[in-house]
Amino acid sequence: MEIYENEHDQVDAVKRFFANNGKALAVGVVIGIGALIGWRFWSSHQTESAMGASQAYERAISGAQAGKPDSLEAAGKFVTDNKNAYGALAALNLAQKYAQDNDLPKAAAQLQQGLSATKDSNLQALINLRLARVQIQQKQADAALKSLDTIKGEGWSAIVADLRGDALLSKGDKQGAREAWSKGVSSQASPALRETMQMKINNLSS
Repeated sequence: MEIYENEHDQVDAVKRFFANNGKALAVGVVIGIGALIGWRFWSSHQTESAMGASQAYERAISGAQAGKPDSLEAAGKFVTDNKNAYGALAALNLAQKYAQDNDLPKAAAQLQQGLSATKDSNLQALINLRLARVQIQQKQADAALKSLDTIKGEGWSAIVADLRGDALLSKGDKQGAREAWSKGVSSQASPALRETMQMKINNLSS
């Protein structure tokens, strides 16, 4: 550590420091400022992109709910173009519209699109539940059981058990359906769902 005899030595030391390190300091300052500006730009861009996606989603869903062919086509394009949660949610809404119109193949196709649009496990679980329900209506019990097998988590177990029972019964497997519904009744199902599954079990005996 240098010991400075007077103020003049200190000034000379400062000059030498900047002479030796000035370029590095300047570059560091530029990089720091650039990083800060870049971060603010990126954050602003992300916010604007999210707002734009949200607004586009609202337009797509509003159009789809109107039921006009061109609006349904636009909503389908939104699903195809947006591989994110907005695209998955739009697929769910569009599939519901098709299911209400009894166009089950298009409903299933939209749900498959939704699955490929998101990595969120809860959203995927919800889509797979809807897909299994559509597949049961299409008399595709094995496909429905495969969709249900992908759903993990205790929070989904009751409704999965209910749909699994429906799928098995549609295959003529009354014992499998009984076991699925019995498991659902003993789970943390809502009172209404538990009562529904118990009624299905009772109907098997009648």
